[in-house]
Amino acid sequence: MPVLEVRDLTFKYPNGAVALDGISLTIPEGKKTVVIGSNGSGKSTLFLHFNGVLRPKQGEVLYGGRRLEYGPKELARLRSEVSVVLQNPDDQIFSTTVEEDIAFGPMNLGLPKEEVEARVDEALFLVDLQDVRARPSQQLSFGQRKRVALAGALAMKPKVLMMDEPTAGLDSRMVHELLELADELNQKGLTVIMSTHDVETAYEWADEIRVLHKGKLYFSGMPEDFFMDERKVHSLGFVAPTLFELNRRAKDLTGKSLDPYPRTVEEAIHKIVPEARAQTGKVRLVKVVVQPFQHRELPSSQGESPSGVAIGVYGTMARKWAHDNGMKVDYTFNALENCVRETSQGRDFVMLVDDALVHLVQSRLHKLAEDFGLDIPVEVL
Repeated sequence: MPVLEVRDLTFKYPNGAVALDGISLTIPEGKKTVVIGSNGSGKSTLFLHFNGVLRPKQGEVLYGGRRLEYGPKELARLRSEVSVVLQNPDDQIFSTTVEEDIAFGPMNLGLPKEEVEARVDEALFLVDLQDVRARPSQQLSFGQRKRVALAGALAMKPKVLMMDEPTAGLDSRMVHELLELADELNQKGLTVIMSTHDVETAYEWADEIRVLHKGKLYFSGMPEDFFMDERKVHSLGFVAPTLFELNRRAKDLTGKSLDPYPRTVEEAIHKIVPEARAQTGKVRLVKVVVQPFQHRELPSSQGESPSGVAIGVYGTMARKWAHDNGMKVDYTFNALENCVRETSQGRDFVMLVDDALVHLVQSRLHKLAEDFGLDIPVEVL
C-alpha cells in the first residue's frame, strides 16, 4: 500500500492558473522518491496537498490508504506524521530564535517540556546547528536557515519527510551532507520525498521518480526508464543526466549493454573501463553507535598499502564525532564515492560511519562487485 496517493487531483489558484490538472500518482512507503519538473510544473502545490495545507478542487488525497479529512484534529495528526520543508526557508521560519522555531511544532502537539527539549536537541544535532541555537534566525545565512527549516520538520518525528527543492542555494558540501542525512533518515524507516529540477541529483539519489509538467503527470517509475525516452525527455525541457548519457554513448561505441546503469562516476568508470580494476585496497567500517562515542584506535594498513590509509566520515554522528575529537579526516563529505576511488587505486580506506548507514554502505559496495566487477574487501569493526 502506498503511503501517499492522489486520485484525479485538480487544483486552480484564485487567479485561475491551473497548478494540477487531474493527476493520479502514488508514493511508496519507505522509499526515496523524487518529483522532478521545471518551475511551475506543480511540484510545490502537490506537496501542500500531501500535508493538507491545500484542498483539492477536484479529486482526492489519501494517506495510509485513507482519504484525508480536513477537520482540526485530523489535520493536526496528519502534519505530525507528514512534514514538509518549503523551498524558501523564510516562508517557514517565524520565531525569534533558532531553538524557539524548532520547538514550535512539538509544543503544539502538547508534548511535555522535557520531550520538546529532547526533540530540539536531536534536530539541532542532525542538522549541525547546536552552536547557533540561541541566535536570531534572521542573522543566519541562507543555507543555515534552510537547515533550521529542516530541523523544525524533523522535530515532529514524522513518518514522511517532504523537501521542496532542498538543494537550491546550497554549496556542494551542504548538498552532499543533506543527501547523506536523507539517506540516514530513510535507512531508519522514514519515507523521503524530494522535489527538484536537477536531473543529476534525481538520477543518482532516487529509488523512483515522478515527472510533472504544467500540472500533469508524465511519468512514474525508475529514473532509467524515463531518461531512455529521448524525445519525451527533450519535449519536457530536460537534458538526460551526464552519467546516463555517458552510458548510452558507451553502448553506441562499444555495443555493450546499457544495463547495469551506473549512478555514480566510479560505477561508470568501472563499467566503461574494466581494465581499471586493479588490486584494490580494503575498506574498514568503524561504526559510530552511541554518543559519546568511545575512543577506539583506528586500524592501520598493516603494510598492505604503500600509499597509506585514507579516512572518511559518513553520517551525522560520525561527522560530529570526528570534528569534536579533532580527528584529521581526508573526506568529510562525499566519502562513499571517494572511498571507492581510493580503494580502486589500491589504497586502504577507514570510514567512520553511523550505525544506521552501515548496511547502506555494504549494499552499495556489494552492488559494485555484482554489477560492475569491482570487488572491494570490507571489514566491519
